[in-house]
Parts: sequence; structure tokens; C-alpha cells
Amino acid sequence: MTEGPTAPETVEESRLTVVLLAAAALVWTAAMIWSARVTITGRASAEMEVTSTAYALPGAVSADLVAGAAVALLALTLLSGRRTVGATLRFAVATGAGLVVGLLSALPIVTINTAGSLYAIVGGTVAAAATIGGAIAGFRIPPVIAAACTAAVAVFVVGFVLNLFQEPVLDLLGADDTASSANAAQWFSYGQAAISGLTAGLVAYLMLRRFRRRTGGELRWPMYALAGAGPGLVMVIGEMLSRTAGSEVLELAGRVSPLDQLAQQILSDARLNSSLIILFLGAIAAIVAVGRTMKPAEEEDEEEEDQASSESSETAYHSNS
Repeated sequence: MTEGPTAPETVEESRLTVVLLAAAALVWTAAMIWSARVTITGRASAEMEVTSTAYALPGAVSADLVAGAAVALLALTLLSGRRTVGATLRFAVATGAGLVVGLLSALPIVTINTAGSLYAIVGGTVAAAATIGGAIAGFRIPPVIAAACTAAVAVFVVGFVLNLFQEPVLDLLGADDTASSANAAQWFSYGQAAISGLTAGLVAYLMLRRFRRRTGGELRWPMYALAGAGPGLVMVIGEMLSRTAGSEVLELAGRVSPLDQLAQQILSDARLNSSLIILFLGAIAAIVAVGRTMKPAEEEDEEEEDQASSESSETAYHSNS
């Protein structure tokens, strides 16, 4: 029995692409983890440490999800160049690579204070996130995983840049008193999510288009949608992990004061809403981008007929010669 043609989405990404992606994801994750550690240890009271930990947890979890997936993808790409990798081995290697990233990421958090369970919970949540990211990379759609991870890194960078200009933008949106500040912050959050979603879709599309040109394979449009939705999906999973595995941290932060509890609830809802906006806008933007490059069926038929006519004319010419 002869094997059918290999599906384009199952072809491994180039080593250079995956190396650069893994490096970028690890740098971003290291920056998030170290920033969280510095912020937590810089607080004067235990209550402020708990609150700072709750604020830092979702970002660290999302970053580790991407880092775990990117490093797992690198391990699989290097391994597949030496031998054939079956489904079982693929998931084992991917999950193991994610676990290693998770354990290394957990160390700076766990060692802040080994006396209580707070930082052990945070470290365990971070390690679980990276492990889940590695397991996701085990699915045999390497270009889609790589595109989604690249788009996620781009979304992280966009969020960082936009937050640098948050104060002047909030002033432009009319943040004067408490009510107007809350309204302006909400509009800023929606705007940031919209820009991030468009960025996710376009970056994912460009990555898959580059892959298509390199391999010559035609990817199906749902793959573009999945890659574009990837960053939003990462953030949704990160939020869910923070609410479940890291629920005790959020509960402790909420007990500091009623105001902190309200702030945690508002921020949690805002993060989830933003994640969903990025997920859907990313998928839509990627679909629209690939749709603009698709030719109508009539044009494709005409091109095929012209090509066939040209080949037959050339054949007739050579036979007459």
C-alpha cells in the first residue's frame, strides 16, 4: 500500500524559525518571571506581597504557556531531523520539554520564600502552564503552533508598548475623576485588545504564508483561523489556570481588603474579556487576510486551462520540430 501525500500542516517548521521563536519566548518569560520576583520582594508588607503576586500570576502563566510550546517545538524539530517521530514519542518529548521549562521558571518564584505554601502554589501553576504548552506542541501541526506562538509573542510586545503610553492615552480619553477614570480604563482595555487581536491574526497569517512559500504546500483556511486565535486561546487558558490552580493566591489577595477583592474581580473579568476579543478578532483577521489572497474558482479554472493549452502547444511544437 502506498502512502498518501503528506498534509502541509504536518511538515516541520524550519530550524532557524523555531530557534528564534524559542529564544524570543524564553527571553519574554524570563523577563516576566524576574519582573514578578522583583516586584514581590520589593514590597514592605506581607499583604502587599500577596497582592503583587496575584497581579503578576496571569502574565507569568501566559508567558510560560508560550515558552513551553516553543521549546517543545524546538525539541521536536531537532529530533525529527534525526529519526522518525511517532505520535507517542512526540507527545512524550513535547510534554517533557515543557515540564523542564516550567521547573526552571518556577525556581525564581518558589525561592522567594520557602516557609509558606503561597509561592509553591505560584511556582506549581507556572510549571503546569509550561507543561500544558509543551503538550499542545505535541499535536502534529508544527507550522500552526509556530505561527500561534509567534503571534502570541507579538501580542505580548504590543501590550507592553501600549502600556508605556497608557497615562497620556487615558488623559485623552477623559480620565479626570474616579468614574471617568474607570470608563477611560475600560475603553483603553478594549482598544488594546482590538489592536492585539488584529496583530495576532496578521502575524499568524504572515508566518503561515511564509511557510507555504517555503514548502509549496497549500494550507487549509481553518489552520489560519486556529493560528490567529492562538494568542487569545493562550490567554484564556492562562486565566483559567490562574483561577483554578492559583485560586488560593487570588483568594488570599482578596482577603487583604474589600477594595483589593473588588479590584481582583474587576481585573480578572477584564482579562478574560480581553482574551476573548483577541481570540475572535485574531481568527477573523487571519481568515480575512487569507481570503483576500484566494482566487475565485473561475479564475483558477481559466489559469489551469491556459497552462494546459500552453503545455499542449509546446508539445506539438517540439514534435513537429
